[in-house]
Amino acid sequence: MNLTGRNPLEMKMISEKVTPWYVLNSPEMGQPFQDFQDAVAKGGVLDTKTRELLMLSLATAFRSPHCTESHIKAALEAGVTKEEITEALLITTVKAAVTQLNWAREIYLKHLGNSHKESL
Repeated sequence: MNLTGRNPLEMKMISEKVTPWYVLNSPEMGQPFQDFQDAVAKGGVLDTKTRELLMLSLATAFRSPHCTESHIKAALEAGVTKEEITEALLITTVKAAVTQLNWAREIYLKHLGNSHKESL
């Protein structure tokens, strides 16, 4: 699976292979990056179900609708259950919200201070 997303406006078909826009426009840097993506996509020690749940969680956290949809489909094809997908999405959502809240807290304190005792 190509992890770049498949926006037809940003990619070109060459000999039945989709070449990402960044490879076409900066082959010196784009091709090594694509080679790395291809190596990651081929897999390692993680099984396909785990890999797809990780990719789904990342796509969700990064708010990528196309990638979220493609990894839900790929997860289902890999045998991930509806319940497992739901749990992964809930875990991702909670962790993303907590991270965002902690990030906002730093800026809040910088500009508004803290009139109450600070807690963890």
